[in-house]
Amino acid sequence: MSLAASSPPAAGGSAAPVLAERVSRLGTENAFKIGPWIKALEDDGHRVVRCNLGEPDFPLPRHVREAVKRALDEDLTHYCDPQGLPSLREAIARDMGERRGLRITADRVVVFPGAKPPIGFCQEVYTDPGDEVVYPSPGFPIYESFATYLGNRPVPLHLDEALGFTVTGAALERLLSPRTKLVILNFPSNPTGGVASADQLEELAAVLRRRLPAGARVYADEVYEAIVFDGRAHRSIAQCAGMAERTILVSGVSKTYAWTGGRVGWAVFPTAEEAAVFKNLAINYYSCLPAYNQVGAQVAITSAESGPEIARMVRAFQERRDVVVAGLNAIDGVRCQNPGGAFYVFPDVGGLCERLGVFEAHAALPAEVRRATSPSTLLQRFLLFRHHVAALDRRSFGALGAEGKHFLRLSVATALDDLRIAVDRLALAGDDRDGFRAFVRDGRFLT
Repeated sequence: MSLAASSPPAAGGSAAPVLAERVSRLGTENAFKIGPWIKALEDDGHRVVRCNLGEPDFPLPRHVREAVKRALDEDLTHYCDPQGLPSLREAIARDMGERRGLRITADRVVVFPGAKPPIGFCQEVYTDPGDEVVYPSPGFPIYESFATYLGNRPVPLHLDEALGFTVTGAALERLLSPRTKLVILNFPSNPTGGVASADQLEELAAVLRRRLPAGARVYADEVYEAIVFDGRAHRSIAQCAGMAERTILVSGVSKTYAWTGGRVGWAVFPTAEEAAVFKNLAINYYSCLPAYNQVGAQVAITSAESGPEIARMVRAFQERRDVVVAGLNAIDGVRCQNPGGAFYVFPDVGGLCERLGVFEAHAALPAEVRRATSPSTLLQRFLLFRHHVAALDRRSFGALGAEGKHFLRLSVATALDDLRIAVDRLALAGDDRDGFRAFVRDGRFLT
């Protein structure tokens, strides 16, 4: 029996494939996909420095942990409101509104199992096949993945390294059309750490007010809102005149509170009517979230104990950023900006690829392998399998239009001593031309 997703056979032909054709269009998140490779290396006795996952290495704050335990002891383990606990939605509405100077009501808030599901759900709700979704590239890979999966036309908005991985209004305006239904913005950015200034957001807002079709929505992914450096303050596109009524605001507990396993995220929709549609999706997909984790999220948002915990974590990320960026920029062939937020660095490794002979090696690969990889993919795998540093390549954050762009993403959400080891290993890898040739000749890890 074939599981391959393809067109149905003619009458009398071979058995039809089990899977729907659209499954073949669904992408993935390589931060998780390379996990089995890392485990295999560690099982063989290698110490791998894990710079692949966007997961804070801090524990869940004690006061949040204790709140979840109390909720379990109080037997909050049954069905609850599919839209989210009313008390949590009130807390989200008040917190999101006060920090942005907006008036937000709880009936516009929907709680999701993490901040990731709204990406796909919003594309399901607001777009029909053939509609256009504009999304940042490099960007969170699920933006592009769902656009292709649902039969939309993915339109990558390429971030400009020279602008701190932000984008101009003119660049956005060129991509808008009458078929645009959703424009995704993500600041602070994954994978680049780019942070848009107030002036840049105003420039984007002016274009959106003028050119975004009636009925289209802006999706503001602000899950890294609390993690900004160098005295910056987070600012949202929704704070710009005329944008709150067109913008979906998304955040959650995973990054701010180092609670990736809690799976509590939320979206604030422009209207209560739109929120009701997503409540119905929740009923259809997963019924509701665990009430005990929602209680923990409410305590995280409202407790005075949370602020110092967040500040301590952000200070550590900034220190790590400074050490890693300085170390990377000391490597011949690597150029790395100082990101303004999130907990990633996104170095340009084109010069390093040239030193190692990566471009020639990639050009010599079979066509099918070349199409599925890039020079930075080969470098990423060489770093993992020969020098035991887990990073991610540029293609992992949007493949469309990524040709000729040679970057890696390294997460600094790991211990400072480990990050120093990672930078040292990357420097050694840059001088290991013979090792790279042997890695390519071996061929086992090129696909």
